[in-house]
Amino acid sequence: MSVNIQLEWTPNPSTLKYVVDRRLVSSGAVNITSKQAAEEKSPLALKLMGIKGVMAVMVGSNFVTVTKGDEGEWDELNDAVMATLDEHLTAGLPSVNEEALAAARTVVGVGGSVEARIQDILDAEIRPAVAQDGGDITLDRFEEGIVYLHMKGSCAGCPSSTATLKMGIETRLRELVPEVTEVVSV
Repeated sequence: MSVNIQLEWTPNPSTLKYVVDRRLVSSGAVNITSKQAAEEKSPLALKLMGIKGVMAVMVGSNFVTVTKGDEGEWDELNDAVMATLDEHLTAGLPSVNEEALAAARTVVGVGGSVEARIQDILDAEIRPAVAQDGGDITLDRFEEGIVYLHMKGSCAGCPSSTATLKMGIETRLRELVPEVTEVVSV
């Protein structure tokens, strides 16, 4: 049975979001920015990274975001990405390796109550919102009032990510967690 794929534009002009009619990962997202990482984490991303011009792939719950480099043109890339997604998913092949899923769910450095509150807010409010645009945001650490976040998928390199980070995420976290003084991307 062929897979239904819907193309969505993201705020990042270098990234497109491909929404599919099946579950790719149970929760979270796996971000791949090199062929070596794709070999370790995702058979689907490895195939997509083999397309000339593809620089990064993020596999989410029911979507894949693809980021192109300077040499990629969407007119050419889109056809190859759609064909690769259709072929891989129709064959019922795994999107990501189980080990990569487990690692993606593990938040490094989270252990204190402030970190737990930040993580809860990210999971409940912020990550679902940025996932709609084909991105993901994960907590790296919280130190001396500063929240360090990883911007992934369409969020990485997006022209509006700084505004989202400062005016959206930082404002919301400061509202709910008084210990937060600043939010930065790592």
